[in-house]
Amino acid sequence: MSELHEDPKIQELRTRKAAAKLGGGEERIARQHAKGSMTARERLELLLDKGSFREIDVFVTHDSSDFGLAERRIPGDGVVTGYGTVDGRLVFVYAQDFTVFGGSVSRAHAGKICKVLDMAMKNGAPVIGLNDSGGARIQEGVMSLAGFADIFYRNVIASGVVPQISVIMGPCAGGAVYSPAITDFVVMVKDTSHMFVTGPDVIKAVTHEDVTFEELGGAVVHASESGVAHFAAENEEDALFLVQQLVGYLPNNNMDDPPVLAAQDDPLRQDEELDSLVPDNPNRPYDMKLIIRHIVDNGQFLEVHEHWAANVLVGFARLGGRSVGIVANQPAVLAGVLDVEASQKAARFVRFCDAFNIPLIVLEDVPGFMPGVTQEHDGIIRHGAKLLYAFAEATAPKLTVIVRKAYGGAYCVMNPRQVGADLVLAWPSAELAVMGPDAAVNVIFRRELSQADDAEARKSELVADYRERFANPYVAAAAGYIDNVIEPHETRPRLINALEMLQNKQGGLPAKKHGNIPL
Repeated sequence: MSELHEDPKIQELRTRKAAAKLGGGEERIARQHAKGSMTARERLELLLDKGSFREIDVFVTHDSSDFGLAERRIPGDGVVTGYGTVDGRLVFVYAQDFTVFGGSVSRAHAGKICKVLDMAMKNGAPVIGLNDSGGARIQEGVMSLAGFADIFYRNVIASGVVPQISVIMGPCAGGAVYSPAITDFVVMVKDTSHMFVTGPDVIKAVTHEDVTFEELGGAVVHASESGVAHFAAENEEDALFLVQQLVGYLPNNNMDDPPVLAAQDDPLRQDEELDSLVPDNPNRPYDMKLIIRHIVDNGQFLEVHEHWAANVLVGFARLGGRSVGIVANQPAVLAGVLDVEASQKAARFVRFCDAFNIPLIVLEDVPGFMPGVTQEHDGIIRHGAKLLYAFAEATAPKLTVIVRKAYGGAYCVMNPRQVGADLVLAWPSAELAVMGPDAAVNVIFRRELSQADDAEARKSELVADYRERFANPYVAAAAGYIDNVIEPHETRPRLINALEMLQNKQGGLPAKKHGNIPL
């Protein structure tokens, strides 16, 4: 009986694959682990369903012969690319490998990422990028920069076609930051990930400012100060779990409907606690997050940009199993007023939801726009107009619940009937007016109050009269601007019913290349 010999070509394939999986080698893998980071392949294994990852371009190497790179060709060239599934749904992925040339981007490296983006658009599936790179590969000069530009172009073309999620799991500096910035969501990891255009050394040389990597571009800074990061995860495992949660709320592409799950929470549930959450005193704060959790399925709310512009809340939840995007004023922070950052935050979220036809639920309690010289000089007019533009342009189902205040121009910005809301409901506590009753009385009755014997008592009477005659939901309901005034505990079933009514909503915008949002 003759001995069986393994085909040498198969043996060679296995050897090459094993070399590719080692990336920069065992020593560099050990260094990656020593600093508390996983390797590119370990991250993908944790992100994707077990056994679902299929790698492409395993054997791609750079083609540069400059500065000693000719003999240093490593299979994969510093980025692992392919596709797999998250909860059974197709996603395309790339993960930069810091063990190979510090994850630096060559033309070949960029080409692999571009191929993944092209495949995602052709197949209508989300793209998840795990970024861990030292930036452009200096030895390749303009070829590396051209590779970056190729990626950026595809990010833009894919925007609004398939969801794009960037996870920053190490350094991301210089031109490399603009790819995540174009994508829909940025997740950063505390203490180990950094994003900046110019690093601490350059800043010190130019401006003489001393700043650490963490102070300049850490996860906490970008999640709370700049708004660049939508999520700041405690560690890499937490970051990847956040991505899995996020994907669960998103459709595969702009032609698919948002995911609908079997409802685990009674769609007819009426929560009596809602009837007592809004204080009788209209000037007292309360936490809008409590209202959201009482309304949505199982109280689960995935907040986006939790630590930035906290006077407005945005995030994902489900109602009757349907994925929805929620935009809500937060009276517990700055009385829920709209300012420059809150307007930008909400506008971008509205545009994302509309791009993927995710229904929008607006919970309104807004006293107006933030007053002040700084706000005016920072462009509150332009930034506030972004939110108005976003709601007016949105054709996804749009529902508004006026919980308490809806004053002045902020009423117009927070998705009223006149800007295209499909249904507007109000609680009995709602107040709709050009300004608050107190301020209105001061303006209208200024002369009378200045001459009154008991100005405070007279003002109290006038405020009560103004509130009864003007600042209540029944005036707006009588004019048809509000579709119904409901008891708070009815909110959940009414919203779920409205979503069912709007599931086949038709209509769109006039034919045009695109509008000109006031950026």
